[in-house]
Amino acid sequence: MDPILDSIKLVLEDARSFTNASFAGMDAASVCLITFGATVLLCSIINFLCDPEYTLLERMRTSFFKFVKSLPPVKKQIQAKKRESVVEVKKAFEAGHSSSKHPVFKELPKKSMTPAEVMAVAADYKAASVNWTNGSVSGTVYHGGEELTDLNAKVYKEFAWTNPLHPEVFNDVRRMEAEVVSMTCQLFNGDEEACGCAAHYLRIRIVHVPSKPDGRVDVAAMRSAINKNTCMLVGSTPSYSHGIIDPIGEIAKLGLKYGVPVHVDACLGGFLLPFMEQAGFPLEPVDFRVPGVTSISCDTHKYAFAPKGSSVLLYRNAEYRKQQFFSYTGWCGGFYASPTMPGSRPGAVIAACWATLLHFGVEGYVDATKKIVGTARKIKAGVQQIEGVKLMGDPQMSVIGIGSDHFSAYRLADALKEKGWSLNMLQKPASFHICCTYVHTQPGVAERLIEDIHESAAALLKDPTAKDVGMGAIYGTAQKIPDPTIVDDIAMGFLDVCLSV
Repeated sequence: MDPILDSIKLVLEDARSFTNASFAGMDAASVCLITFGATVLLCSIINFLCDPEYTLLERMRTSFFKFVKSLPPVKKQIQAKKRESVVEVKKAFEAGHSSSKHPVFKELPKKSMTPAEVMAVAADYKAASVNWTNGSVSGTVYHGGEELTDLNAKVYKEFAWTNPLHPEVFNDVRRMEAEVVSMTCQLFNGDEEACGCAAHYLRIRIVHVPSKPDGRVDVAAMRSAINKNTCMLVGSTPSYSHGIIDPIGEIAKLGLKYGVPVHVDACLGGFLLPFMEQAGFPLEPVDFRVPGVTSISCDTHKYAFAPKGSSVLLYRNAEYRKQQFFSYTGWCGGFYASPTMPGSRPGAVIAACWATLLHFGVEGYVDATKKIVGTARKIKAGVQQIEGVKLMGDPQMSVIGIGSDHFSAYRLADALKEKGWSLNMLQKPASFHICCTYVHTQPGVAERLIEDIHESAAALLKDPTAKDVGMGAIYGTAQKIPDPTIVDDIAMGFLDVCLSV
């Protein structure tokens, strides 16, 4: 017998004897409670000691100050100081507003404003700001001269509607972005391996919940997926893929029942949803009227028609919003605070977004919604009459998902590409969609798409088993690969190409 194994057995036997002696005379319930309590305590100690983000000293300091701040006298004093600071800041901003000739826009104007009217308000706002051109402001504005300002304005106008998310459509800005990255790498002495990229921000595990046949999330499955680590429930209004609106009311009830915040992803439909009823397309409420909804994301750069880079994240109250803010007071450069992950941000985009909202107003957005959703409904009705194709669920807004049970949907998308259409391919299941925008409301566009789908589907039905080609072949192959990391590598390679000079 191995002497080491003998020693281990003796130690284990001694431990067993000690444990039995310690619990001698106790009933089973007491043993269970003590074991449970010891386990919880041990796990808490391990989690505290082994936190990967902060040192033991930092965690001890944080815990200490958290305790001190929870003491009633200290807590009361801190809250009083916060209120004083807020009042002072409000006074400073209100002083800047006092000279303005126009009221604060707390909601969209009922009537559309002309460009001249919008510019008059903008000039009024600008007049109330600090004059940084006289050199009285430290840093802040890094002005490159009037000639550069004029150039930027011209370039902005030329590329106002571009989106590098779609490099196959906007190869111009893809090349510009790649060259900017390349030039910057060279300035910092980067070699051929150096590159520019973004990062995965939050260490949160996403739990995917299956959808029902109609494309809406399976709320029962979502309920089953909730556990003590669940930090948010998310529903789409509508989903990007097929334009389906999730049952937000049911999801919100889950959030209230289990004490979990509910986020509504209205990035795509954010500036259609508020105007659907007035446009003649009533829907169930999916906003803050629904108890349990705690946050909503809305892209103003989509159906609000503002420039790319503008988006809005709404919270039910300031307590939620506070969790987003970043503040660092230990920097030798002074206090640093930012409401978003980026520090410096493009003010021109904010100004242009603001002007866009004033220009359209409620009147303009209702009219746009009526035209865009009306066009989508027309395409939806037309697709339903075409043999060989099917709608993906029951879309209610601007996105129409299209698939087929007779031939590859990718072949249909490629066939439509040959006819001049640039549609969005989807996967799991194989399909594609058209996302209707203002340009699709022009006379004859919807009718031409319906006719082209009809002609292409009829041709594909003659040879329904033919193989995919082009991008359809890539998507088809990707769906058959069992290891998703391989598909990730493919996607990363695509991005490498996009950012190459």
